[in-house]
Parts: sequence; C-alpha cells; structure tokens
Amino acid sequence: MRTALVQMTSSDDPAENLSELRRMIGEAASGGAGFVLTPEVSNCVSGSRKHQNAVLNFEEDDPTLAALRDLAAQHGIWLSIGSLGIKTHDADGRFANRQFLVSDTGEIIARYDKIHMFDVNVSAEETYRESDGYRPGTRAVVADTPFARIGMTICYDVRFPHLHRALAQAGAQILTAPAAFSYVTGAAHWHSLLRSRAIETGCYVLAAAQTGTHEASVGQRRKTYGHSLVVAPWGEVLADAGDAVGVTFVDLDMEKVAEARRRVPSLTHDRPFDGP
Repeated sequence: MRTALVQMTSSDDPAENLSELRRMIGEAASGGAGFVLTPEVSNCVSGSRKHQNAVLNFEEDDPTLAALRDLAAQHGIWLSIGSLGIKTHDADGRFANRQFLVSDTGEIIARYDKIHMFDVNVSAEETYRESDGYRPGTRAVVADTPFARIGMTICYDVRFPHLHRALAQAGAQILTAPAAFSYVTGAAHWHSLLRSRAIETGCYVLAAAQTGTHEASVGQRRKTYGHSLVVAPWGEVLADAGDAVGVTFVDLDMEKVAEARRRVPSLTHDRPFDGP
C-alpha cells in the first residue's frame, strides 16, 4: 500500500487550511498513494476558544469534512483526517478533537475522539489546557479497511502505551498518530515515543504532523515540531518529513507486521500480577 503523510502549517482560518489540504491531498493522489493521512486539527490551529467557537462547526455542517469526503471519492483514496475541531452539543460547550477515517467512496468508516487531553506545563512560557476547550473521548477505535486494520490515536495519546496495546490486541496492524506536537516536547520525545509504540505493538505507526509557526488572527501564535514519521513494526524509521511543509510517501508491506510479531510475540505474553 503506497501511503502519503501530509505535513502542513494550519492557521486559524479553516477555509485557508482547506485550500492547502486540497492541494496536498491532490499531490499525494497524483503520486500514487492509496492511503493519505493529514495532521491533528487540520482545519484550525487556535488557542482562542472564542475564535474557535466562531469558526468551527458541528460535524453535520462542517465544510472541511464534507469537502475532504468528496476529495477522497474523487481521487479514489482512503483518507485519515488526522483530526478536526468539531462543535458538540455538550452542555459545557466544549469541542471534540475528532479523527475521521474516510473510504475511497467518501464514506465515514470510523470516528475517534481524542481520549487524553494535553494539560501540561512545558515551561513558564508554554502551558496548555486542552481540556478547557475540548472534552475527552471515552472509546478506543479499531477500523477495518481492505488493506489493514487501523487503530486510531491522536497526539498526546502517544504517551499512554496501554491504549496502543489494547488496539493491537484488538487486531490493529497500523496505528495512526496525527499530531500538533509542541516544539519543545517534540524535540525531546517525539521519535522515542513513536518508535516505542511501534516496537511494543508490532504495528506500523503513521504520524502526520503539523509543523512550523502557526499564524493566528486572534491570540498567540503557536509553534509545532513537524517531523511526520512512518515507523515500521520492528522500530525502524522509514520516513521523516523534517520541518518542511509537504507530502511524504512510503510503501507499506503488511507482512512486516506478522513478521515482527512472530519474532517477538509479546502481545500474547501478558501475565497477571499483584500490586504495587
């Protein structure tokens, strides 16, 4: 399966970001990719809840989602929309950070709402409270496609190995890890975390990422790490997009999943234990 990862620098303008997504997904399809992945919050990178409330939509009304479904059908590709910021009907008004898996006919095959919220103090100058604006998901998701079973995760989920193990034990062969990763934590941890999740599960890990400095019409600009990665089931980094905007291609051999799990069948070696 020829696969392509879209690396972009989304602004806080969904229409502008959609234009860029159209261009890069078209490039990916022209390059022969049958499975294309976009980053987390492909439609809008913003720290302003007021601005998000003004520009985001409910799933059924979201123009980015509708356009990307049409684009998948037009090009005959499977598309992982890494995530979109989506309005919900929750009483507290929080959004969903939602990933969509779209078939080559434009059908939504699966949805996943990010479970783990990025509530951290990276430094005195860089703090995040994702849960202020986004409500956490509660359900892990594995989806079937003609080419593989796909386990869906988003960004900060990568720090929670038990989620990835559960997905692999439920049959996932590919793990998606779309991200808008902090530049500071990305430089320190990104490669190690993604390689670890691949090695532990014997899965391909496909991580399409946001990169660079994100323009903001309201509030502060944000900087993300980039380095969209494809990691093989044995832990090798097959592709690293660096920090430039663009499309990265890689060919996946699903036999490598079975091979890695034959060599080290750790997914079958769980043992009960007491404590601590």
